[in-house]
Amino acid sequence: MPTPVTVVGAGLGGLTLARVLHLHGIPVTVYEADSSPAARAQGGLLDIHEDSGQLALEAAGLTDAFRGLVLEGRQALRVLAPDGTVLLDQPDDGTGGRPEVQRGDLRQLLLDSLPAGTVRWGRKAALVRALGAGRHEVTFADGSTVVTALLVGADGAWSRVRPLVSAAAPGYIGKSVVETYLFDAATRHPAASKTVGGGMLVVPSPGREIFAHREKDDTLHAYVGLSEPQDWFAAVDFGDAAAATERIAREFDGWAPELTALITDSDVAPVLRPLFALPPGHRWDRVPGVTLLGDAAHLSAPNGEGANLAMLDGADLGTALAAHPDDAEAALGRYEEAMFPRSAETATDEMPVIDPSDDAAREVLGLFAGEAADGAPGQ
Repeated sequence: MPTPVTVVGAGLGGLTLARVLHLHGIPVTVYEADSSPAARAQGGLLDIHEDSGQLALEAAGLTDAFRGLVLEGRQALRVLAPDGTVLLDQPDDGTGGRPEVQRGDLRQLLLDSLPAGTVRWGRKAALVRALGAGRHEVTFADGSTVVTALLVGADGAWSRVRPLVSAAAPGYIGKSVVETYLFDAATRHPAASKTVGGGMLVVPSPGREIFAHREKDDTLHAYVGLSEPQDWFAAVDFGDAAAATERIAREFDGWAPELTALITDSDVAPVLRPLFALPPGHRWDRVPGVTLLGDAAHLSAPNGEGANLAMLDGADLGTALAAHPDDAEAALGRYEEAMFPRSAETATDEMPVIDPSDDAAREVLGLFAGEAADGAPGQ
């Protein structure tokens, strides 16, 4: 009988793994810190790539259901200079290979594909320790424990499982994003709505940038990027929404008002998201009975690949375990052998910094547009 699998973390990667294992009849239990699927917002749009996320969904047998979640027209892309000059206006002509879906909808699709009870909610991992012979014990915040012979850390940037295999810790990349939302955009925020267009807006500038998506229900979701040390953001009182909004907006003085409206007209308090990454090429020696996937394994600077890679990790690991039902160590080794170089390669694919005031820079906007379309920060 295949070794039962214990997964810590019910994000897209952990759930994809659970789904593939379920299809192959391999017992799996997922432990998640959130108290329920609706305990917190699940982020914005994701573009699901043909060579990663879509392959994972195919392995999970969910391609047709996924197609039902796609938001049509969202692959449109506009690139503007800070003064509002349109540098690129690329419509969604239906030929793009990276359809957009809401992250929360995709997560719910994966949850609905699993038998009831597969995910144990409200089980935040507090401590994980090795017991020897490839066995590990997970202690949860409520004091309960579970012992497993096959443990997968799918628990994100601050993984509790990672220390079992690696001493590496995420480091701040020198940039943070501030998230804002504008609701009922066409009616309540017409100038910003027109500027964003039907899909994604990118406004690049050295040290300052704005990304925005048109999500479902006519919502504009913006990511305002600032390259500053963490101390700079610590001096901004994000507990005072008006003061924080004013302070962030001040950094964009001189930008076109239809762009700064994505900051000043937010219908929610601005939310700070510091950005972290693991060392480039992060890897570890094979440790019996445990492995990592997604951000727990290869957290990198935002480049649109994160969610797609996590799902592909989950699918590949599940497929490897199914192919080696009597030899989990062989499966883990095969998975890591493919995952390490793949994640190292994509970690180098950061979006370029472009100064739109430089005429020569406009010549590379075609390349930039292709990379920017991979997704906004945090994907």
